[in-house]
Amino acid sequence: MRKLKLDELNRASVSEFKGQDKLPIVVVLDNVRSMHNVGSIFRTCDGFAVEQVCLCGITSQPPHREIEKTALGATQSINWIYYAEPVQAIEQLRKEGYMIIAIEQAENSIMLNDFEAGKGKKYALIFGNEVNGVSDEVMQMIDACIEIPQFGTKHSFNIVVSAGIVLWDFYCKLVPSNL
Repeated sequence: MRKLKLDELNRASVSEFKGQDKLPIVVVLDNVRSMHNVGSIFRTCDGFAVEQVCLCGITSQPPHREIEKTALGATQSINWIYYAEPVQAIEQLRKEGYMIIAIEQAENSIMLNDFEAGKGKKYALIFGNEVNGVSDEVMQMIDACIEIPQFGTKHSFNIVVSAGIVLWDFYCKLVPSNL
């Protein structure tokens, strides 16, 4: 088996990407402190062609060298917006018709494998701070909470791993004909 070369991957240019259909998802970063995590989430969002990333609170914004180390240019392809407070992002996304979903371990959370994403709906997926998770203020505003099942000894996945798992799951549920 031979690995494909970069020019054989037939990836879209940034301008082509901007014009293509997107997964009806906005990723909201609620006070994410690591710029490497921010960059990696941009890159993951590019890979799944999400609509937008909302950077909130202390979450760093491009352009920044530490974000670009892991984003590898995805800050140019993914639309993003900054909100000083995560609540502002949630209020705006709700006005735009998004279902507001925290990715968190909480009472009455729905396991990711049990969540039924529906075609024709739009989702705002909130990923929280690496230590404290999704803020209590935001948790009071959500429509649902999704939890990723875990079977080991650790209490959580890294935020980037969580984003990859959740976005892949939503992609599979919303676009099964592309697999």
